[in-house]
Amino acid sequence: MSTVVRTPSRTTTQAEVKRDLSRLLDELERHVVCLGEEGITEVAGALPEEKQSPPAPVKAETNGRAELQAIALAVAACKKCPLHAKRHQAVPGQGSPNPDILFVGEGPGEDEDRQGLAFVGRAGQLLTRLIRRMGYTREQVFIANVVKCRPPENRKPMPDEIAECFPYLKAQIAALQPKVIVALGAVALEALVAPGVRISRLRGQWQTFGEIPLMPTYHPAYLLRNQSAMWDVWHDMQQVLERLVRSAPPSAKHR
Repeated sequence: MSTVVRTPSRTTTQAEVKRDLSRLLDELERHVVCLGEEGITEVAGALPEEKQSPPAPVKAETNGRAELQAIALAVAACKKCPLHAKRHQAVPGQGSPNPDILFVGEGPGEDEDRQGLAFVGRAGQLLTRLIRRMGYTREQVFIANVVKCRPPENRKPMPDEIAECFPYLKAQIAALQPKVIVALGAVALEALVAPGVRISRLRGQWQTFGEIPLMPTYHPAYLLRNQSAMWDVWHDMQQVLERLVRSAPPSAKHR
C-alpha cells in the first residue's frame, strides 16, 4: 500500500507529488537556459524576496534542493556584472539542502573557477579539516561565497560586483534556512552584516543575519599565512557547536 499525503480537497500520493515537483523543475531548467541563450541577464524573477508556500505538503529538504538548483541555474546564466566575462565556471556553492551551518566566503579562486565548486583549493582543504574537526562532513554543511564568479587575479570583489551577486546568496539563505551562518573573512562579514565593519573587531562575537545567528571568523586563506590564528578560529567554531548543542568529536578535543 502506498503512503499518501492528505490535503483538504483530495488524496495525493507521494509519487504524484514527486512527479509534479520534477516536472516543475524541468520546466524551470528549460526556462533559465532559454533566458541565457536569448542574452537576458536579469533573472530576479527566479529569486523572490519572499518564499511562497508550496501547493502541496512535501519534505522541506526536497523543496530546498529544487530551490537551490534553480538558483544555481540562474547563477550559471548570469551576466549582470563584468566578472562573468572571464570565468570558466560560475560557482554557486554546494552541500546539504538542510544544513546546520552555512559557511560563506569571499569568492572563487582559480581552482574553484575551473571545477565549479566552492573551497576546493588550499584554503578549501583547510576548511575541510576544520569542518571534520567539528564533527561534520562537507556534505552535511553548505559552502558558498558572496560572489559566484572569480575576480581577476583573485582580487577582492568590488562593491558593485557584490551588490549584483548578493541576491543569489540571499536566496540561498532563504532556501537553506541554516541554524548558523559562519562568515569567513572581512568580505563575507561586510556583505552579511554591514559595510565597514572590521573582522578584527567582530571576530568571535555573535552577530545576526535576519534572525539567523552569525559567527564571524577568519578566512581559511588568512590561516595559511597566519597559522597561529587557527586557535582563534577553533574557539569561534566551539561557540558555533555550543549554539547547536553539539560537541566536537573526542579526537578533536585533544588536538
